[in-house]
Amino acid sequence: MKLKHVVALGLIAVVVIWMTLPRDRGALDDGYALPQNNSTINAVSGNAAITNDNQSFTVRVARIDERNFVERVRVRGQTKAFRLVDVRAEAAGRVIATPVARGARVNAGDILCEIAVDSRATDLQEARSRQEQAQMEYNGALDLQERGLQSRVGIAQLKAALDSAIASVKRAELALERTQITAPFAGIMESRAVEVGDLMDMGGTCASLLDDTPMLLVGLVTEQDVGKLFLGAPVTAQLLTGERVEGKVTYISRAADPTSRSYAIEVEIATSENSIRQGITAEIFIAASEAPAHLIPPSSLTMNDAGAIGVKVVDQNNVVQFVEVRIVGENSSIDPGMWVRGLPPSSVLITHGQEIVFPGQVVNADFSWSSLTDSSL
Repeated sequence: MKLKHVVALGLIAVVVIWMTLPRDRGALDDGYALPQNNSTINAVSGNAAITNDNQSFTVRVARIDERNFVERVRVRGQTKAFRLVDVRAEAAGRVIATPVARGARVNAGDILCEIAVDSRATDLQEARSRQEQAQMEYNGALDLQERGLQSRVGIAQLKAALDSAIASVKRAELALERTQITAPFAGIMESRAVEVGDLMDMGGTCASLLDDTPMLLVGLVTEQDVGKLFLGAPVTAQLLTGERVEGKVTYISRAADPTSRSYAIEVEIATSENSIRQGITAEIFIAASEAPAHLIPPSSLTMNDAGAIGVKVVDQNNVVQFVEVRIVGENSSIDPGMWVRGLPPSSVLITHGQEIVFPGQVVNADFSWSSLTDSSL
């Protein structure tokens, strides 16, 4: 027999002997099996308080009182100038001056563009000379009439010639004035459409003038919320630039947009010059109705087994209770929190730890480190 056969037979014999040897049954237990320790489940009645034998949980609480909640309609909008006008020419001619730079602030009557006078000055001089001649002829005719040497028909003809001469002077003066295109109101010269040397036709645009006093906030309100608004309602808005502005509603559309079925609104805001630009996105909050409610941190909201939304409070005996609430509003970053109704006028709200305690359980209430003592609420 070869050596390898002897070694194989030896290994087989060792395995058979190891398997047939008797051993303690406890040694075969799974090392990962959990010991069967005695456990106790305490059952209590539905109206009994749940207590811990060793110690109660400590939760953060805060006393919140009922406050007047002003319901706000939230609108997404943007800033808009009070008016933006294209200032156009009333006479044709060559542009000889543009004295105002783009972006500069102007007063009413300031010259924005100037057109060449050309023959307008001489036309005015000629018209004034004809007016003077007609006036002298008419005065002479009146003298002759007093002496009975001039008929009434001749007087009427000379009076018509004088009136025509006066009208010609007015037209010539107006043509000369129109060579200077002036600002119709105070504002900012937003853009200029012509430069020196351009030939401007009658009705051509000289510049765009923006009136930013006051600035407006514009937006669209849904048909569900438009009935809550009224003219003069106070408004608070947060601009995308971080600036906070206030104003009042000055316009509510009576006709809905045919596509979105929403209504346009305008809010007039009081701002200093050069502080707000047109077209900045704004989050607008319009005050509507007023009613009592509680302002709570959003993290305190929870749900019961039935899926109802509410909060957990503690009574005078430090027993946890679940109170179903109705969310009526949400504050923005200006004053963060959720407005709810359904709580007693004064309640002790669990602000941290509400998810690990249950209705009927006795807890330790700690007021000293409540989140409602922070400046954020």
